[in-house]
Amino acid sequence: MREAVVAAVHAELVEHGYAGLTVENVADRAGVHKTTVYRRWGTVDVLIADALDHTAETTWPVPDTGTIEGDLIAIATEVADTFTDPDHSSVPVAVVAAALQSDRALQAKRRFYAARQEAAARVVTRAVHRGELPPPADPVEVIRQTCAPLYHRVFISGEPVDRATAERAARAALAAARAGLL
Repeated sequence: MREAVVAAVHAELVEHGYAGLTVENVADRAGVHKTTVYRRWGTVDVLIADALDHTAETTWPVPDTGTIEGDLIAIATEVADTFTDPDHSSVPVAVVAAALQSDRALQAKRRFYAARQEAAARVVTRAVHRGELPPPADPVEVIRQTCAPLYHRVFISGEPVDRATAERAARAALAAARAGLL
C-alpha cells in the first residue's frame, strides 16, 4: 500500500502541485480508502515527507569506474540525465517545489539529499585511499560541488543541463578537490 500511496503523491504533485495536493485525491489514485490515508499519514505534508523518505530508503548504486574522475562524471551525468528526461524530471522538480511550501517536506528533502550525498561520498573516500585526492578532502563537499552547478541550472537559472555541462561540473569539482580547496 505504501508504494501505491507514494506513487500517487508523486503523480498528484506533478499534476496539481503542492497547492492542489489533497489526501482524497491521493487515496483515489492509490486505490485506497481516504480514511486509511488520513489514519496513517494525516496531512499532505506528512504524505510528501513520507514519499521523500521512501525514496531515500531505496538503494542507489554508487558508481565505481575505478577513478575519481570517472565516478564524479558518472554521478553528474546521472543528475543531468534525470533532468533532461521528461519522464524522470517532473517528480523531483515537483517535490522540490513542494518543499518550498512545507517545512515538513523541506526536512524530508534535506534528509533525502543528505542520504544521497553520503552514499555518493564513498567515491571520494575511495579516491583518497587510492591516493587520487589529498586526505583532507571533504567527501560530501566534493559531491555537493559536483552537482551544485547542475541544480543551479535546473532550479535557479532555468538553463538546460546536458552531459557536457555535467562533465564540466565534475571536472571543476575534481580540480578544486585536488588543489585541496575542498
